[in-house]
Amino acid sequence: MEGGEIEKLLKVWVWVFISLFYSYLIPKSIPKGPKRLVSILPVVALFLYLPLNLSSVHLAGLTSFFIAWLANFKLLLFSFGRGPLCNPPPSSLPLFVAVSCLPIKIQIQQPPPTAASSSRALNYTLKALCLAVLIRVYDYRDRIHPKLLLILYVFHIYFMLEIILAASAASARALLGLELEPQFNEPYLSTSLQDFWGRRWNLTVTRILRPSVYDPTRDLFTRFVGPKSAPLPAVFATFVVSALMHELMFYYMGRARPTWETTCFFLLHGAAVTSEIAVKKAVNDKDKEGRWSSWWVVSASRVLTMGFVTTTACWLFFPKFVHCQLDAKAFEEYAAVGAFLTNLSGQVLFQALPPRGTFRGGNVLSSQEPNLSCLPLS
Repeated sequence: MEGGEIEKLLKVWVWVFISLFYSYLIPKSIPKGPKRLVSILPVVALFLYLPLNLSSVHLAGLTSFFIAWLANFKLLLFSFGRGPLCNPPPSSLPLFVAVSCLPIKIQIQQPPPTAASSSRALNYTLKALCLAVLIRVYDYRDRIHPKLLLILYVFHIYFMLEIILAASAASARALLGLELEPQFNEPYLSTSLQDFWGRRWNLTVTRILRPSVYDPTRDLFTRFVGPKSAPLPAVFATFVVSALMHELMFYYMGRARPTWETTCFFLLHGAAVTSEIAVKKAVNDKDKEGRWSSWWVVSASRVLTMGFVTTTACWLFFPKFVHCQLDAKAFEEYAAVGAFLTNLSGQVLFQALPPRGTFRGGNVLSSQEPNLSCLPLS
């Protein structure tokens, strides 16, 4: 990764801080509503532009997720007095900036360490080791079947996001006393598509899409189809917005024209989840004895759910990484980081060695002292 890219990253986040400082001052003079929305829109436009200044796959991807998606959606909610920037409102500028950009929540009291936290630490350590093994396996990707490689990408994205966000959690907790919202909840245990998307996978996105897309759409359709059917179009609308935002994230990382496979993936899952919810309502009304809750039904549903998610992801979602050459760029960045760490460790080892000299009889002869063995004998 070039030094110029780090400099660009710093400039981007300086602009982010300035913009959020401006947004932090807005409530003091502009009440919530259309006027505040108009005052926020320039920041939203700037946050959509800033990730275009980065060419690194990882830096562009994370920055676009934090500001073009999370911060923009939170600021739009903030315009109408809703969302995490208003309930409860951050008490200081650093808190406002952190809550705006990161998947964190304000925590009044820091919970004491428990056995659960130790278990989570072990869990993250194991996933970090798995990610390191995956990166090493990519050295032999020419010998790996393309379909198997796509499945490895599934685990790669899962492990990488968990580790990055866990590191962000530790930093937020240490500096500001904040707690990171969990990004995942063991998605491989999902018993249905609704369970997978709503309670286990990418929970930060779920939490921001619910107040910004799902709730307004449900309230709108309640007037036309009633409260019982209104959640169905609201769920599908949420998947549509998620599809468009994922297309935007891919464009930031790859700078390639959209081919809309990603959109098809989310529309397919949106239709499947909507159908699943409708079927569940019909089945639950008839299944008074809970016959669909037996262990073998749950186990089968887990296999079918993960099979459907993995198959459709390898068909429509992950080929985008190859189309945009994101995998090749990511491998180059891993190699650059590895070379940098190797060079850095070599320099540290060199500085730790004793001064250059000649060993004689267990003693070190300094290179600045004359070597008598080289003088002619009389």
